[in-house]
Amino acid sequence: MQALLGISRGIDAMNRWVGRIAAWAIVIAILVSALNAIVRKVIGTSSNAWLELQWYLFGAVFMLCAAWTLIENEHIRIDIVANRFSRKVRNWIDVIGHVFFLGGFCAVLIYTSIPFFLNSYASSEVSTNAGGLIIWPAKLAILVGFILLALQAVSELIKRIAIMRGVLPDPGIGGHHDIEGEVERLLSIQKESAVGIPADADSGGAPAPTSPRSRP
Repeated sequence: MQALLGISRGIDAMNRWVGRIAAWAIVIAILVSALNAIVRKVIGTSSNAWLELQWYLFGAVFMLCAAWTLIENEHIRIDIVANRFSRKVRNWIDVIGHVFFLGGFCAVLIYTSIPFFLNSYASSEVSTNAGGLIIWPAKLAILVGFILLALQAVSELIKRIAIMRGVLPDPGIGGHHDIEGEVERLLSIQKESAVGIPADADSGGAPAPTSPRSRP
C-alpha cells in the first residue's frame, strides 16, 4: 500500500505543479484582452488571432487545472443525499464514482481525443476565421487535460482505499470539506442572529447612552 501511496503522492505533486503553472494563463488572457481592447479603441483595428488566443488560454486553464481542482476537492458536488449515509457508504460511493464514472469518462475522452488531435496536427488545421490561429494546440490541451485527470482519478482512488483501510485519516472529518460541520456552523450563526445580542453585552452591563434629545 505504501508503494501505491508513493505513486499517488507523485501524481498529486505533478498535477499541482502543472495546475499552478497553467493558472498563470488567466493573467496572460487578461493582458491580451486588455491590450486588444486598447488597440481596437485607439487604433481602430484588431485581429481574430487575439480573440482566439484568449479562448485558447481559457481552455488551457480549464483543462490543465481540472486535476489540481480534483486534488483540492473543489469540484461542485451535490451531497444532499450522500450526506445521509454513513462515512463507509460515502467512501464506497467515491470509489465507484472514480472507477466507473470519472475513470470511464476520461477513458472515452482520451480515446476520442487522440485521433481528434492527430488529424488536426497532421493537416496543420487552421481556424476558419480570418487571421485565425492553428487549432491543434487547443486540441492537444484537451488530450493532455484528460490524461492528467485520469491519472488524478487513480491517485484519488488509491487514497480513498487507504482511508477505508485505516492507513490514512479521513480528511472529511473536521476538514474544510466536512459538510456536516459546515451546516452545523451555519445553523449556529443563524440561531445567534435570530436571538440577537443584548445591547449592554459589549459595554459590561452599562446602559446604552441616550441622545441629547431623549434626555428629560
